[in-house]
Amino acid sequence: MTEQGTLGFGHVRPIDGAWFARALPEEALDPDLPVIDSHHHFFAPGSLYGRQYLLDDLRADLAGGHHVIATVVVEAKFAYRTRGPEHLRTTGETEAIAGLAAMSESGRFGRAHVGAGIIGRTDLTSGPRLVAESLDRHLAVGGGRFRGVRDSAAYDEDPAVGLTHGGGYGRYLTPEFERGMKELAARDLSLDAWVFFHQLGDVADLARRFPDTSIVLVHCGGPLGYGRHAGRPQEIFEQWRAAMSELAGCENVTVKLGGMLMRLAAFDYLHAERPAASWELAPLWASYVETCIELFGAERCMFDSNFPVERMGVTYTALVNTFKRITSGASVTEKGAIFAETARRVYRLEVQDLSDVS
Repeated sequence: MTEQGTLGFGHVRPIDGAWFARALPEEALDPDLPVIDSHHHFFAPGSLYGRQYLLDDLRADLAGGHHVIATVVVEAKFAYRTRGPEHLRTTGETEAIAGLAAMSESGRFGRAHVGAGIIGRTDLTSGPRLVAESLDRHLAVGGGRFRGVRDSAAYDEDPAVGLTHGGGYGRYLTPEFERGMKELAARDLSLDAWVFFHQLGDVADLARRFPDTSIVLVHCGGPLGYGRHAGRPQEIFEQWRAAMSELAGCENVTVKLGGMLMRLAAFDYLHAERPAASWELAPLWASYVETCIELFGAERCMFDSNFPVERMGVTYTALVNTFKRITSGASVTEKGAIFAETARRVYRLEVQDLSDVS
């Protein structure tokens, strides 16, 4: 078995190129199905990912045969400003992504409309004036692509879980966060909500307090399978399902299907001889993906690659194949929603006729 570094599950780490090259070749399933990737990142040199990940890197990953027509780029501490007021520094990321998106429109970086939507970072607890100034700057520099913010509340008391919000539990329940949400709602912007499965009640509470604001729950609601959560798969699934059932009653909430590789930890990429094949991942993730679709409906679910983070254990082609295998029994309309139409509608993407995009 191959040891893929010292960092365990829940940590972003550099990839062994020789190990990644052992991935089994896969042809894209259903290659004509339009796909909007609702959640990927760009990384700067020196990031936790170990190297930069920009347009050329994304283009190489998208070249495996899937019909990816557009993407939504989500904040990842990429290109934050190092000067100026602290509350405006995160807007440098939105401005940089907007520039990359404009470059993508040249057609020289593949057929996908990269960055058709941008989800940035604003600290929604920083006070109404600072939140308002930050959101307005994001909108000003976003080239018409800025659609909302991701403000993470994911926290677990077990240090082994890694990469959690450092403020403890209950971030979405605070008066400070509510005041920030009012500024978000006033601008018709979305919240990408990131929590772990045992915090899903906080999202439901927030969604009920802001029923007219779009809340997008990322990464299937954050199931965990390592650290203090290891060895309890059925118990965790049942707790997660009960919380997701409650959340599904909030019609303003949609779910991103993806982002489970390093958190659910069902595939041990840390010690595997090679990256996962789609036929290996599909049965490991199917119960979570199928339950999301059952509870929320295809019209409130959207595909989420979480690249390049998921690249720690799977190729892009195999990842998309994984979700196509899991949804193989869905209708044409349901597949259209999951892989493109929900993201287009929720994020108001300017990709009008999906079948005609080339």
